[in-house]
Amino acid sequence: MTAQELRPGRSLDEAKRLAEAGDLAGAEAILAPLAGRRDDPDQAQAAVGLAVVLEHRGDHEGARAAARAALASGHPEYAAQGACHLAQGFERDGRWDQARAAWQAVVGVGTPAYLPTAHMALARLAVREGDGETAQTHLRAALATADPEVASRAAQDLAEYLLEEGEAGEAADVLMEALETPGVAEAPRLRVLLGLAHLDMACGQFAGAVEEGSDPETDALAIELLARTLPLRGRDADAEAVWRYGLEHADERLSHEVRLRLERGAV
Repeated sequence: MTAQELRPGRSLDEAKRLAEAGDLAGAEAILAPLAGRRDDPDQAQAAVGLAVVLEHRGDHEGARAAARAALASGHPEYAAQGACHLAQGFERDGRWDQARAAWQAVVGVGTPAYLPTAHMALARLAVREGDGETAQTHLRAALATADPEVASRAAQDLAEYLLEEGEAGEAADVLMEALETPGVAEAPRLRVLLGLAHLDMACGQFAGAVEEGSDPETDALAIELLARTLPLRGRDADAEAVWRYGLEHADERLSHEVRLRLERGAV
C-alpha cells in the first residue's frame, strides 16, 4: 500500500512514528503529498510536520515553504504553528524584518495559545531596534493574555522600563495587574518590583513636599524621609545632596531641624 492510499489520519500517525524513529526520509515521503493536497483536511497539519522534518534534514528553504503552506491554510492551530516556525527560523538566521512579519502573522491568526509568545517576541525585536514605544505596546498585549508565565515576564520587563522612565505609578499598576493573574509565575519578584515602584512614588511625594514648602518641622521631615529613602534605590549621591540642601538652607529653623534629624539618625 502506498502513502497515497493510506487514510489521512493513519498517514499522519505513520509519519510521526517514522520521524520519532529517525526515519526522516520516510516521514517526508508521507507528509509531502499530504501537504500538497489543499482539499485534504489534514493538509495544514501535514505541512507543519513536513516543515519540522525538513528543518531537521537541513533543508531550511523547503521547511519554510512547508511552513508558509501551513500559514496559508488559515487553520487556527496549524497556521499559527507554521508562522511560529517561520519566525523562529528567521530569528535564528538574523533576518529580523522577516521574523517580525512572521510573528505579526501569528498575531493575525489570533489563536490565543500562540499570542503570548508572539507578543513577547515582537517586544524583543522592538527593543533590539530601540523602539521602546512598540516594545511597551507588545508587552502590554502579552500581559493582557493572562498567561501565568508570560504575564509575569512581560510585567517585569514593562515595569523595569517604566521605572527607568520615572513612571513609578504606572509601573505599580502593571505589577498589580500581573499579581492578579491566576497562578502567575515569580510572584515574589513581582512584589519586590512593586515595592521598588512604591519607594519611587514615595520619593516623588517627599520631593514634592520639599519643593512646595510648609513649616520647618514638616519640611525637615520631608527632607529626612527623602534623604533616607533615596539610598534604597541606589541614589546615594542624590541623598547627600538632599541632606546638604537642608543643612545649608537659608531658613535657620529648618536647617537646625534637619541637623537634629541627621545627628539622631531617626525620624
